[in-house]
Amino acid sequence: MRLVQVMVPTGKRDTILQTLDEEGIDYAVSDETSGRGYTALVSFPLPAQAVEPVLAELRDVGIERDAYTVVVDAETVVSKRFQDLEEKYEEENEDSDRIAREELAANANELAPPFPSFLLMTIVSAVVATAGVLLDSPAVVVGSMVIAPLVGPAMSASVGTVIDDREMALRGIKLQAIGVAVAIAAAAIFAVLLRALGIVPMTAEEVFALGEVHERLAPDVLSLVIALGAGAAGAAAISSGVSAALVGVMIAAALVPPIAVVGVALAWGHPVAMLGPLVLVLVNILSINFVALMVLWQMGYRPQLWFREDEARSATVSRVATIGAILLILSTVLFGVTYGTYRTSTFEQETQSAIVSDLPEDASLVSMNVEYEGFPFQTPSRVVVTVGYPPGGNPPMLGDDIRPLIDELAPEPLGPLGSRDVTVEVRYIAVDDP
Repeated sequence: MRLVQVMVPTGKRDTILQTLDEEGIDYAVSDETSGRGYTALVSFPLPAQAVEPVLAELRDVGIERDAYTVVVDAETVVSKRFQDLEEKYEEENEDSDRIAREELAANANELAPPFPSFLLMTIVSAVVATAGVLLDSPAVVVGSMVIAPLVGPAMSASVGTVIDDREMALRGIKLQAIGVAVAIAAAAIFAVLLRALGIVPMTAEEVFALGEVHERLAPDVLSLVIALGAGAAGAAAISSGVSAALVGVMIAAALVPPIAVVGVALAWGHPVAMLGPLVLVLVNILSINFVALMVLWQMGYRPQLWFREDEARSATVSRVATIGAILLILSTVLFGVTYGTYRTSTFEQETQSAIVSDLPEDASLVSMNVEYEGFPFQTPSRVVVTVGYPPGGNPPMLGDDIRPLIDELAPEPLGPLGSRDVTVEVRYIAVDDP
């Protein structure tokens, strides 16, 4: 529930009180003696879902040109008329628990911090995330998500678009662009320092083998689901008055770790390796904005002035279409990685089964390691097969049988960086129990 306070300008007192009486709203009137052109201060409690329609009625009588309104949370209201009012708006808005447009705008402004604070927290979160992925520590990575100030700009851009607040929308878009750029730069600089000072004396292969790094080098379509869910949850939280802190962690989870991996790839001099996490960052930030726009518009948020609704609708549709088109193009990379993962998994399973079935009875398949090339459609470039044989015996010399088998099962390259030529190495090792 909310407590609304309206400053009444000269000549509007009777009209405002009549409007409140017609709605069955309890109110209290205090004389205003500041000499600023106001005659009274009217305070009245409202259910949260009633704030927007009641304020719209008050605007219809002309108070918005001269007065200002304050809306604050109210803990408890004891009034029979308030209970009746609450039941009335619950019946009229059975499927809606959203807050008023004015509260939505205020929440969005609060979520977008001042630029110096935003810049500082963005840099700190990127540095902590970079340390976390290099330490291969999920706990540290989660900590970086908690302090990342990324939910505010995303929600501000979407809210500003649907309510036709261009200043808010542009500020949200600028903060998102600056935040991503600064975070990548901070992650790269920090990783370069760690490498130059010998604090992380690992080769590129060792770094990219770390779990927190490796899982973001080739993101699949499931990463898109996380971003879509984060955008929907953020819009639902901010429009219902629920704290967006936890949703902010979810949004940061979709953005901060891949940003750190982009910085690591740049620091270790592998620009090709940064393509996957960079595409993931772009897809995630577009997905969050895309879904938030759709959810907020679907919930019925519109500009304050009715004649601006068409303009807001046009801007929303235009931005949704633009973001959707770019998102569709970038998402092909994620779908490509997903399909590539399916192909590589199928290839490895079929190859292992075929090799095992062709081995002599006294031999065994110890291991099979496959290296891939191409992005996003990976194809095998090198296969190392290790075959075990009994101690004291002779290696079974299966290379001539295994090589054509792997060539036959290897998937065709789908990307421009793939190749059909597969290098096959067969190694032999004596084992006690083949």
